[in-house]
Amino acid sequence: MKVEIRYRPAYALAMVTLDPQETVQVEGGAMVGMSANIKMETGATGGFLKSLSRKMFGGESFFLNTFTGVREGDSVALAPPLPGDIEVIEMHGETLMVQSGAYLASSAGINVETKWSGAKTFFGSEGLIMLRISGTGTLIVSSYGAIHTVELAKGQKYVVDTGHLVTFEEHLKFDLKKVAGWKSTLFSGEGLVMELTGPGKLTLQSRSQDSFLSWLVPRVQEQMPHSSSNN
Repeated sequence: MKVEIRYRPAYALAMVTLDPQETVQVEGGAMVGMSANIKMETGATGGFLKSLSRKMFGGESFFLNTFTGVREGDSVALAPPLPGDIEVIEMHGETLMVQSGAYLASSAGINVETKWSGAKTFFGSEGLIMLRISGTGTLIVSSYGAIHTVELAKGQKYVVDTGHLVTFEEHLKFDLKKVAGWKSTLFSGEGLVMELTGPGKLTLQSRSQDSFLSWLVPRVQEQMPHSSSNN
């Protein structure tokens, strides 16, 4: 499987080229276009309970699409729902934690499962729900905005807003907590943060869906006409 990323970082598009009988598993709704020869099957990959867990706790689609190449050079174009970047990660038996919504596609040999890593509370809209991805093969993840990589040395700490986290290596130690005191948490505009301790690598996205919605929703509500009733 060959993957070429075009139009990055704002409107990235992944062009995935498959060999005959080679497959790629794709998040529902991510397919932009494909060769006419490609076979597509939709199913609850990994079984009903695993798919239900991924839908309820991982923010992913219940059904995933599997595309299979038929002729040499068959390709499928993939894109995430929000404007941003796409990263291709070649995995060799390691395990990554991937923020819900960032998973886009993967080749055969990659296992995707849900792992709960935190809880929503009244002081922050962002819980931390991660997908645990392991195996050997190609993983494709997406971001809202550009992707920024942070390498941590042994013992080095780094604090991340959970809404900006994309991936981190499973062996990284982490602690999920409020950004500061209650006053800062409630009025600073910040929610939950995650303190990670190296050694290891993590990736961030330059924009946050929750922050964007917090900005957008009040403005949409202001433009909505007030309902009135006639007596």
